[in-house]
Amino acid sequence: MKSWWLSNSFQLWLALISGCLSALVIVPVSAQVKSNTQPLLMQSSIPQITPTSEIVPITGVKANSTDKGVEIILEITAGTRLQVTNRSAGNNFIVDVSGGQLRLPSGDTYTFRSQKPLAGITEITVDNLDANTVRVIVVGEKTLPTVELYDDDAGLVFGITSAATATQPPQTPQAEEKPVLSAPQQEPAAQQNEPIELVVTGEQDGYRAQDASTATKTDTPLRDIPASIQVIPRQIIEDRAVTQVNQALQNVSGVNASTYQGVSEQINIRGFDSGSFFKNGSANPFQYDLVTTDNLERIEVLKGPAGVLFGQGSPGGIVNLVTKKPLNEPYYNLSFSAGSFGLYRPSLDISGPLNADKTLLYRFIGSYEQTLSFRDGVNRESYFFTPTVQWNISPATKLTLEFEFIDADTSVDLGIPSIGRGIAAIPISRYFSETDGINEPFGKNSVRKYNLTITLDHQFNQNWSVRNTFFAKWFNLSRLYPLYTGLNETTGELTRRTYAGEGLYRSYFNNLDILGNFKTGSIEHKLLAGFEYGKEINTDLKFGVGESGSYPSINIFNPIRSSDRYSLDTLTITNNRDENYTTYGFYLQDQIAFTNNLKLLLGGRFDSFERNQFNRLNSTPTEANFTAFNPRVGIVYQPLQPVSLYASFTKGFEPSFATLESGDIPPPQRSTQYEVGTKLDFGKFGGTLAFYDITKTNIPTADLNNSAFDILTGEVKSRGIELDISGEILPGLNVIAAYAYNDAFVSSDNLTPVGNRFDNAPRHTASLWTTYQLQRGNLKGLGFGLGVYYVGDRAGDLANTYVIPSYLRFDSSIFYRRDNWRAQLNFRNLFDTEYYLGSPNSDRLGVIPGAPFSVVGTISVQF
Repeated sequence: MKSWWLSNSFQLWLALISGCLSALVIVPVSAQVKSNTQPLLMQSSIPQITPTSEIVPITGVKANSTDKGVEIILEITAGTRLQVTNRSAGNNFIVDVSGGQLRLPSGDTYTFRSQKPLAGITEITVDNLDANTVRVIVVGEKTLPTVELYDDDAGLVFGITSAATATQPPQTPQAEEKPVLSAPQQEPAAQQNEPIELVVTGEQDGYRAQDASTATKTDTPLRDIPASIQVIPRQIIEDRAVTQVNQALQNVSGVNASTYQGVSEQINIRGFDSGSFFKNGSANPFQYDLVTTDNLERIEVLKGPAGVLFGQGSPGGIVNLVTKKPLNEPYYNLSFSAGSFGLYRPSLDISGPLNADKTLLYRFIGSYEQTLSFRDGVNRESYFFTPTVQWNISPATKLTLEFEFIDADTSVDLGIPSIGRGIAAIPISRYFSETDGINEPFGKNSVRKYNLTITLDHQFNQNWSVRNTFFAKWFNLSRLYPLYTGLNETTGELTRRTYAGEGLYRSYFNNLDILGNFKTGSIEHKLLAGFEYGKEINTDLKFGVGESGSYPSINIFNPIRSSDRYSLDTLTITNNRDENYTTYGFYLQDQIAFTNNLKLLLGGRFDSFERNQFNRLNSTPTEANFTAFNPRVGIVYQPLQPVSLYASFTKGFEPSFATLESGDIPPPQRSTQYEVGTKLDFGKFGGTLAFYDITKTNIPTADLNNSAFDILTGEVKSRGIELDISGEILPGLNVIAAYAYNDAFVSSDNLTPVGNRFDNAPRHTASLWTTYQLQRGNLKGLGFGLGVYYVGDRAGDLANTYVIPSYLRFDSSIFYRRDNWRAQLNFRNLFDTEYYLGSPNSDRLGVIPGAPFSVVGTISVQF
């Protein structure tokens, strides 16, 4: 990398670390503190930095009844000092005790588990999370439990109560002996005159996620991952009242989100178009619909090539959708939204057990949406529901079945054409296609989709487990609309012809992952070995167009819509084919911890890709196959507990569909990324600063000597800086903010001038969303939100013939949460700014405008 790159990165690291360490001083501890005469124990959502390097053995766990409920005692040596952090997920109150290990005097490790210790508490578990962290999980039935943390002569004590009255004593814990996790002993910390007692009530997951599975396919803290990965938790989705994934991704640096023809997601990451959607870590290709957030617990964005774990994909990154899971206690949430442009949207989310011993759980999520648009004649109607069943076969084995159904009819919207170097100066409401209403096929993209996911998890022991995920998708797609073919920029005459397409798309993917933890001497390993098989079978893909000029043109300055209508049967069939794609992938990854603050990630994946097509029109088959190997290397160094410095090297690939004059099968397009960065993790608040350099090669371009063939001369580069911060700054004050600088350009090509900017890739983007909720008083539960979104100038096409202008948009909200009720108003584009999202076809004929000022009201009840 260039010297300026390293120099600037070092300066920005220092500035960010200094600012965040200063902020740490003023962030309050969310706990009530009481003094006693015991050793010091610090607890808060912000980990305390303790200069210790040895591990405290926790030689026993006891459960005792109390007049308030039950207490769990972690038996440790008097005078020791541990770090304790808490968070919650649903009704699970989670406490991580850093610097300790569950270890019997014999040296064996063990696990503590107590089922239904008292009314209102389903389960309490204490287990070793890793070689220096113990995790305590308290599962409440209907609400989060209240936990008191303090220490005395017996050790570290967790006093647990629930909203219900205790009706039974805690069960006697049985310690399970497991393989040894050896670790050095810890020297006692200095004695304090008086200890502190802390009363902590669990809080819902907020704006800050501390771990993710996308980057490594393992449950790894974000601070230990040598890559930039951002997470949009459920709380942000609800606070912004966004119902589509492309809207939620506006809060992630380096992502420019729009829609393709108004009917499908168009995601640009680090300058590259990314169609790489995954669901719970499995490939989810061919969207052709606007992906709903109804059933999502979180959205994870992994930046850079992801071929090592996920196979082929965009070098910019992937989007992984993590779905909601069944709950072991009854849960009901009913919601209704209504707003501008005729929007109304009821939804429900219900979950709970199906049998008395709660080994069979379910969840059902559904929604219906009908809306018009600020664009004249544009509308959408969709049905969505997803039932999920989870069978806990045994404490070590779990089987989950998730089914999704989507039925959507959406007007195809090609946008507004450009004139000269800018966008045509016409009202953004003006629409240049025809549609006959919400249930008519003309002018529509209609999709009916069925998704099935089956996941089997089995834990062999504390160190080894296996996970198998099978994903299947079937959907029918039909499209029928006027296609733009040219514009007279002087007269405003837009020529069109009819386009139609239909087909049956099917895809099947199976992932088998084996995960293990072991040691070689003092070095710890977290191993992942996996195999993926994928099959896509697309049959009778039929596409037809009218002859050029066969459909009436329309004037963009004085539009008069046509009453002409066509069907696929009346058009010229230009393509009718069957497609068959098969992929095999083998991957191996090792996360190596040399010490607590020095970690290395090594990985590699071998892929085999086969493509078979059959043209029904001329009975011509086409075959291609190739193999690819992609390595990945990353290192993380943590000079201080909340600070991680990382560097990584990653390669990726995408299939090439070029036609070479020699008749040879073209090699895949390849991508290489170098990335360095730093992460700050203060519990409820943290951030990531990343510097990256991506090069993509083997890009097919036209052969100037024979236009019927391609040559592989294209090369493009993307370089930039990204900053993401998120979390709770003060009680009730949450923020997520992002900034990205991206320089994406053509570095070598046979036709496109070197130096041309990528289309839909702004140099500068920035976003901020923040909310504040009153914590006490008569107005407790009242809150306000503010959002600011900036997107810089963008090239509208790869030839750089016109520019999509920059914009600055403001959103806001007001909400009230009380008990189990929630009501909120979200105001979008507060100052009615005229702006454009992008050019979905990357040409001059269509740019998608953003919506003007609008209001969405939502009311929901949970019980």
